Formats: sequence, structure tokens, C-alpha cells
Amino acid sequence: MKALKLILVCFFATIVSMQAQTATKINLIENPGTVTGKVIDKKTNEPLSYVNVIIKEGDKFVTGGITADNGTFNIKNLDLKNYTVEFQFIGYKTVSKAINLTTTNKSINLNTITIEEDAIELKGVNIVSEKSTIEQKIDRKIINVGKDLISAGATAGEIMNNIPSVSVDPQTNAISLRGNSNVRVLIDGKPSNIDASQLLQQIPSSSIKQIELITNPSAKYNPEGMSGIINIVLNKNSKIGFNGSINNGVTFGKTPKLNSSFDLNYRSGKFNFYGNYGLNTGRQSNSGFIKSEETNKENDQLFTFINNNTSHLAKVGFDFNINDKNTLSFYTNQSFYNGTGKASTDVDYRNNTTDDLVQLFTNANKEHSETYNFDYKINFKKEGHSLELEMNYNKNDGPENAVYSNFNRDSGALTSSFTNDVSTIGKNSIINLDYVNPLTETIKLELGLEHRDESTANSLLRDRNPNSNFNYDRNISSAYVTLGKQWKKWSFQAGARLEKYKVTALFKEVSKTDGTFQDDLLNLYPSTFLTYNPSESNSFNLSFSRRVDRPSIGQVNPIREWSTATLDSQGNPDLIPQFTNSYEINYTRKTKIGSITSGIFYRRIEDEITRVIFTNPDNPNKQILSYANFSNNNAYGVEVSGNLDFKKWWSANVSIDAYQKKVKGTIESTPGNYEFVEVDANTFNARINNTFKATKDLRFQLFAMYRGRDLSLQFNRSAMWKMDIGSSYNILKGSGTISARFSDIFKTMKFAFEGDRPYPSNGQFNWESQTVYLGFNYRFGSGKNKANQRKQRDNNESQGGGGLL
Repeated sequence: MKALKLILVCFFATIVSMQAQTATKINLIENPGTVTGKVIDKKTNEPLSYVNVIIKEGDKFVTGGITADNGTFNIKNLDLKNYTVEFQFIGYKTVSKAINLTTTNKSINLNTITIEEDAIELKGVNIVSEKSTIEQKIDRKIINVGKDLISAGATAGEIMNNIPSVSVDPQTNAISLRGNSNVRVLIDGKPSNIDASQLLQQIPSSSIKQIELITNPSAKYNPEGMSGIINIVLNKNSKIGFNGSINNGVTFGKTPKLNSSFDLNYRSGKFNFYGNYGLNTGRQSNSGFIKSEETNKENDQLFTFINNNTSHLAKVGFDFNINDKNTLSFYTNQSFYNGTGKASTDVDYRNNTTDDLVQLFTNANKEHSETYNFDYKINFKKEGHSLELEMNYNKNDGPENAVYSNFNRDSGALTSSFTNDVSTIGKNSIINLDYVNPLTETIKLELGLEHRDESTANSLLRDRNPNSNFNYDRNISSAYVTLGKQWKKWSFQAGARLEKYKVTALFKEVSKTDGTFQDDLLNLYPSTFLTYNPSESNSFNLSFSRRVDRPSIGQVNPIREWSTATLDSQGNPDLIPQFTNSYEINYTRKTKIGSITSGIFYRRIEDEITRVIFTNPDNPNKQILSYANFSNNNAYGVEVSGNLDFKKWWSANVSIDAYQKKVKGTIESTPGNYEFVEVDANTFNARINNTFKATKDLRFQLFAMYRGRDLSLQFNRSAMWKMDIGSSYNILKGSGTISARFSDIFKTMKFAFEGDRPYPSNGQFNWESQTVYLGFNYRFGSGKNKANQRKQRDNNESQGGGGLL
């Protein structure tokens, strides 16, 4: 850590020195031209701060700035030429002024510039759009969440299945991207100690601004996640004055479930304060069966699950614009989760030699996650030249208390009972230092340092007595560099990230020898991007990156995660990292009816981490569901998505994708026997979300999805499909919206599977998939936006030379 601090200090001193030298050079060759003036609101005559002032020579951007708090601006160091000065401000019409700087007229004062509100853009204080839109960028796909997706479900997990390339397992809530579950989930660009499957259930859908799918991240970002990164951006607006929105909804399944949220923002002068809060509460019920054909143990298992969950998610923060060049930001996320559940497993053995049994299970789980983020950014004199320091701390405390009771199914007699009390405390600290310097108009350099400390402590009490402890600590120090170049219609960016990774783990269990694990690696992760834009309507992109999947705490923790009468779920502390070389080609075509993006990808995977099930060596009547490293693997895929307007009254988001992968590894083929198995797995998915505009204020939605069958080494999951209908109606002069949605009209959604390893089995699980949602959203406050860019790392976008990548 001391070494890292020394590196940070030296790096910072070097950058400041470079800036001082640059400033000296600029002063020596300072250009004489200057443009000044003041921008005011045409209607109120009040000065407007943070208006974009852009200097152009023809269509070419030269330089620019923003107005101060009193509306004034002063653009210096201009060549003596003819220019166009544009004044741009969100919610206002753009105004242009022509100027001519000469040797006799080196300084021009435009005096007072008045700009007026754009009535069309400001109408209705429209914080949430009617229809979700998909935007394809060089390294990511951005889904701007509209009211159609918000009404699709109460939580982030429920609306994820409506997102192209994303799937959420309805039983485990495990998320996958492009058919692979090794994906990194971020909130506002930051990691969380909460498992992604649980995190998605705690975030209200109405608190989400957009979802970013980053399938091939650049060297600037952490290389974790074989299939890439899913970044969930929560609402934060920066409109002048006081404004916000309130959203309430009820989902009716077997029982009603409430989701409610509000977003507030106040901006005045140099400060912007914002906050949002979301509540999800309700009861969920699931059921299922498994038919097992294990020799001499053939049985039928029936499962019922009932959970009562309440989650609160709050975000509070502020931005302080010290001056035009310095910005300080802070926010905190606070998440509270309280869940209780009960379940029963009924096992009916078909022979009479084994007693039938029933297991009853109850649990209570309370979880508190807190995140604190500090960011300080310096914008130097040169446009795009910046230095940013960010510090992030996250802590998660999640105790769970569970009671297991086993009964003889025929007599009803209690045969055994035990309790599991699990304590989990996770901490995560991150320090980032990022430097961006446009060396020329077409070349951009980025440098950065990062250090992460992560620790997790787990303990298990069995019948209130100490049973086992698991401590897992890792720290990662990294440095990256990227260089982007643009020439004519081509753009290129190359970079590399060097990471020092160290992990230590200690597992203690009563009456057993301590288990230890440690790993110390130094790895290089390169990335490249090549873009060709032959015209405004066509864009080609080729990219490569090397990725890594380091085992998560849930995958390595040997303490039992959950248990049934016949199955225990636990991690494998001997897992090693999985590395992936990822290649991708995308083509975007803009047409009269919208944009269509198609792409293909190839992944070469080393030591793939995969789910595995095997007989419990300590209890042959039970099995263990865990993780293992399999052999190297290859995966291919093709995707096509479109954001289309077929008619003025009909628009749609459409996506299809298909994947092929060869899966191989050593598994338990029959109880107690293991063999090397290799299978070819193919899957196909399709989604379409239609929006029909009946009147100015009335919309209808029709959504359909199909998820093809999927094959793994041990199981074959059947295909799934559903259809939803919905509508929305604007009231209160556009400030309010009433939404309704009927999900899974034909009640076709179910999770069905079959397998023959380590013995033949099949099963099916059902949940409250057929539901009715009713919601109301109300927006209030002033409608003037501040054209203030988000923090660079929150923006989380690949950077390149002079606006190229």
C-alpha cells in the first residue's frame, strides 16, 4: 500500500509538472483573439450559467467553454479568422453568431445574448420517456429505460429479461450476458459486495435511468467478467431549481406486491443536490418438482417456497462546481433488505426400503449495504485535458438465521432438527486516478492507476455452536494506458492494463484440518478498437480484449449456502481464475426507420468456471451443488438488434441472438464415477417490444420473448416463451402517467429441465409469472437542464482521440 501511495504521489506530481510546462508554452505562443459576452434567458432576463459556448471554423470544432454563474464567458487564444459562435443549452433553442477576428479587431464583445426556451423540448417536464430506446456506441449498448420497461416489472431483475442479450434465471436470479453467467454487474459504475442475483431484486425498476451492456471493455476498465459488464445507472438529474418525480406501482400475482420510489433534485448556483429512494415489498411464492431415477433411490420431490421480502434503496449526493475547472462530487448509496422465508421439500421414495421424508425450512435474513463515493476532477485549460481522483468504499453486513426440521413422511415424527446461523461481512475499497490528455486534435492519451482492497468474513454456527469460519482477502493494484488516433473516416485505440493480483483464504471447520488457499499473479490485459465510418449511415467496429473471471466469494465459500433434504449448495475454495480472449465485430446501419446493429463474437476460454453437481462424500443420500474449473472452451455468437419506427404510430425494439459453445470437463457420470464429457450447446433467443401510439397521450405496448433450449454437461433446459400487453396514459397536462401491464398472458413461463448425469432426472419449477401491474408516475418542478457532463468514470465510456472513440 505504501508503494502505491508513492506511485500516486509521483504520478500526480508528474502530471502537474507537465501541465505547468504546457501552460508556459501556451503563454509564449498565445494567440491574440478573444470573444466575450453574457447569456441571459429571453423571457426572464436572468443570467444563465453553464451554457455551452462553442467556437467553430466552418463545421470544424475549434474550442469552447461554459458561462459562469453570472452568465458571462471569455474565450481566449483564438487565431485571427472567421468563426461561428454557438450557444447550446438543454431545453433552449441553439443560437449562432458569426464573428471576424482581424489585426484591427482582435477582441469582440458580443454583449448580451438572449436565448429562449424550446417549447417542444420542455413540454411536460418529461423526466421519463414513454418508450425505451437502444443506443449503440463503440464499446457498449445503452438502453435508456422508459415507462414501458418500468411497467414490465417492479425490480431490476424483472425488467432485465426484456433487455437484448441479457437473461435472468427465474429461480436463482442468476444473470447472464450472451449466454454466459460470468458477467460483472456494476451500480453507477461501481462494484458492490452484494451478490448480483440478490442485488437485482433490491433495485426498484423506477430508480433506473439506463442499463449499459459493455461486452468488450477497453483497458481503462477492470478486466473482470468473461462476457463483459452490465452497468445499472440510477436516476440523477441536474435540472435547475427544484424538481423530481414520484412513482408508485402494485403488482398483482397470487398476492399484491408494492413498489414505490421518488427522485428529488435541487440545483442552484454552484451546487447540485440530488436523492432518490425506492421501496419493494411483497410476498412471492414458487413451487416445483423433480423426478429422480437414481438406482434403488427412485423418488419424486415436491417443493414449495414462500418469501416475504422488503428492500429499501436510497441514494443521496451533491456536485459542487468550485469554478469552471474544478468539480467535487460525493454520494452515498444505502440499501436495507429484510427477508423471511419458509419452504418444504416432500420426498416420496418409490420403493419401500427407504423412509419417505419431509423437510421444513424457515429463515430470516437482514442485510445492510452502504457505499460512499468521493470524486474530484480538474479540467485543465486545453479542451478535454483532465485529471480525476475517485475514492469508493462499500460495506455489506448480511446475517442469516435458518432452521431445518426433518420429519418421517408417513408417521409425521420429527427425525432431526438443526439451525444454521450465518454471518457475512464484506468490505471493498477502491482508489482511482485517471488522466486524459488530447495530445492533438486527433490523438488522445489516457493513463490511470487503481488499487482495490476486498475482504469477506463468513462464520457458521450450527445449533448455536461454532462450526466453521471462512476469511477471504484479496488486493489488486493496476495501471493502464490507452492511446487513440483518428484519421479521416478511421479511428483506432489500443491499450493495456497491468494488474498485480493477490488473494489469501483460510477455512476453519470444527474437527477438521484448516484449509488454506493463496494466489499471487501478475497479468497483462491488452485491448484494441478499430472503427470505420464510410458515411453517416454506416459504421463498422472491430475490437479485442483479454478478460478474467476471478472466483467470487459465493463461488469459493465452502460454507453451505442453502440446503434441501437431498441437496446442499456450497462453493469450492480451490477454484482458479478463468481467462478469456474476446473478439467482436459490429456493424450499425442507420435507415429511414431507425438504426440496426448486427455483430458476431468469438471467445476463447481457459479453465472455464461452471456449475457442477456430485454425490456428497459424507452422505451418499445427498448431493452437492458447487463450482469447478473445466477445460478450455470456445464460444461463438451472432446478434442483431434494432430501434425502429415503422409508422408514426408504431415503433419497436427488436433483438435476436444465437450462441454456440463447446462445453467440456470432468463430471460425475454415475454416482461415485467420473469421466471426461464434451457437448455442443446451441441456443437462440428473440425479443420484440412494440409501442403503438393511439393518441397524443395514449400508448399501448406488446412484448414477446423466446428463450431457446440450453444444454450443459449435466442438464438440458427446455425453451421458454411469454407475451405481455400494456398501456400508458398521460394526464395532468403530461406531468402524470398511468401505466398498466398484463404479463405472461398465456401462462407459458416455466423452468423445465432434464438430465442423465449422474443419473436420469427431470423437473419443473413455476413462479408467479402471470401478473397484473398498475402504476402511476408524477413529475414536477422546473424543466431547465444544466448541460453538465457526468463524471468521467460514471460515464464509463471508452475514450479516444479528439472525439473519435
